[in-house]
Amino acid sequence: MSVHLYAMTCGWITMPMPMLLHGTEGKLRIPVPVYFIRHRQGTVLFDSGLSMRVQRDGARALGPMEPYFHIEFEANEEVSARLGEVDMDPEKIDFLVSSHLHFDHCGGNDLIPNARWIIQQREWEAANTPEAIAANHYLVDDYDLGHVRIEVDGEYDVFGDGAVRCIPTHGHTPGHQSMVIETDAGSIVLCGDACYLRQTLEEMHLPSRGAIYDEVAMRASLESLRELQRAGARLMYGHDPDFWADVPQLPVALT
Repeated sequence: MSVHLYAMTCGWITMPMPMLLHGTEGKLRIPVPVYFIRHRQGTVLFDSGLSMRVQRDGARALGPMEPYFHIEFEANEEVSARLGEVDMDPEKIDFLVSSHLHFDHCGGNDLIPNARWIIQQREWEAANTPEAIAANHYLVDDYDLGHVRIEVDGEYDVFGDGAVRCIPTHGHTPGHQSMVIETDAGSIVLCGDACYLRQTLEEMHLPSRGAIYDEVAMRASLESLRELQRAGARLMYGHDPDFWADVPQLPVALT
């Protein structure tokens, strides 16, 4: 398939456990993952991590969400600096795919200024509706940046050869999407927040209601991820620190 996938950590967030697993207590320190894909026809970034405003101001940059999060985001952890570890100029990324528009997934979009931006139409529409912006805790300054936008409805084949595909996994937000990558080592699924933790999938243990837009849709998305796993795909969970501890980091490729 000639597809190479790289994983990188672009900061850490400590947050209340119930926001990850309903009915639990305490807090959990989670990674902020970003993925870089080299395909023979071009380059793709899946999510972009945190905003430089967060690096400068910490959780204060999150406005009303500040009390819920402690941010660890140091110099050179931003996505543009991390890409430099594989000699990739962030201004030359071909495609930027946002799983969804929460602050830890699209905050670095401004650092990838020239990419064509792939977003589910449902997510974009919600992110431009005042009621949905408030309900889904979007920060407009993270994503209203003037990128050339490719709005998709459902599955989308980025290069037309089946190697890098966006798949709809709605539920966490109105238009959440995940990505399936076909490599020489098999299929890899970048779950995003369709599945925060391994435990989420194994036990169908959902986050608290405040972290879900549509519970029925999220359960259906988890079932679709289970089907991919049963078929042999390797799942990359969204924010699982135990799982992430064993994931090779850029500049080492996963495939």
